[in-house]
Amino acid sequence: MTRNPTRRPKPRHPRRVVQTRRTPPAKPQRKTHVMRPAKHRTTPLALVTGGAGFIGSHLCDRLIADGFEVLCLDNFYTGSAANLQHFKHEPRFDLITHDVVEPYDARVARVYNLACPASPVHYQADPIKTYKTSILGALHALEVGRRHGARVFQASTSEVYGDPEQHPQQESYWGHVNPIGIRACYDEGKRGAETLFFDYARRHKTDIRVARIFNTYGPRMLPNDGRVVSNFIVQALADEPFTIYGDGSQTRSFCYVDDLIDGIMLLTSDAGIPGPVNLGNPSEFTMGELADKVLALTGSHSHRVFKALPSDDPTRRRPDISLAQQKLGWSPKVSLEEGLLRTIGYFRSVMSIA
Repeated sequence: MTRNPTRRPKPRHPRRVVQTRRTPPAKPQRKTHVMRPAKHRTTPLALVTGGAGFIGSHLCDRLIADGFEVLCLDNFYTGSAANLQHFKHEPRFDLITHDVVEPYDARVARVYNLACPASPVHYQADPIKTYKTSILGALHALEVGRRHGARVFQASTSEVYGDPEQHPQQESYWGHVNPIGIRACYDEGKRGAETLFFDYARRHKTDIRVARIFNTYGPRMLPNDGRVVSNFIVQALADEPFTIYGDGSQTRSFCYVDDLIDGIMLLTSDAGIPGPVNLGNPSEFTMGELADKVLALTGSHSHRVFKALPSDDPTRRRPDISLAQQKLGWSPKVSLEEGLLRTIGYFRSVMSIA
């Protein structure tokens, strides 16, 4: 049978196309950085986040002196490697560059969570990062505590009281904070971190310690961190004008760093309490009085320049430390004059090197 060449082939029905929803690629799982120091440890290991910072490095000193081995985490946003140079040949000290916004893990006995920029100049430079550091840093520290049964310390702040309507401030005071102001990234970040700490204690029975730290000063402060003590000392030593915000009548209470570290160690001991506990010096000074002391102790001829008070800056700040005195047996010992002399000596050496 011959085919008719003019005959068209029977059309085929088109294949049915089934529309399917495209499955988006799976999001990569957030990696948990596991800290495994190389050497075998036979003594208690403490992990210090923000350990290269002003307070953190002093805490590392005390922990080493008290027989701990120390694992220090820092991303060096405000921390300084110079603060840790004396640990260069210390076999009980390890340093790992890490940002606490990212998860981490280590089998430790204690976690000290100090990682967060603490001066307005630095925490307002990247407020979203500051808030994440406070919240995620607290969460990741607590997770280490939950996994390994570690005691977890939170370096909270007097800023949780905001511009207080109670004076002096007791731990029972809930504060007076602007939740949408330029300081809120720090103030509310620290308040949220406290919330996480007490929720972990209730839900997971995590062993927590929370200190509300008031203004602290001493060696290893950054010259450019914008805090009033370092500002006044640096300006006085350079014979530059003193910058006073407001009319100089606002008050602060200044605690020398050694006294603060004593309080932290007592709070995190077996005899400590969950907190929150105020740690600060109850002696109150106006900014004008502080300026007078720095001028007298440095012999500077600087004159004063007054500028507008920053938004939401507290006008009065003084801790009630009754709880720390009763429960921890702690009170600050270093007077403002003695502490300023030590701090001025530190800045003289730093500025002469620079």
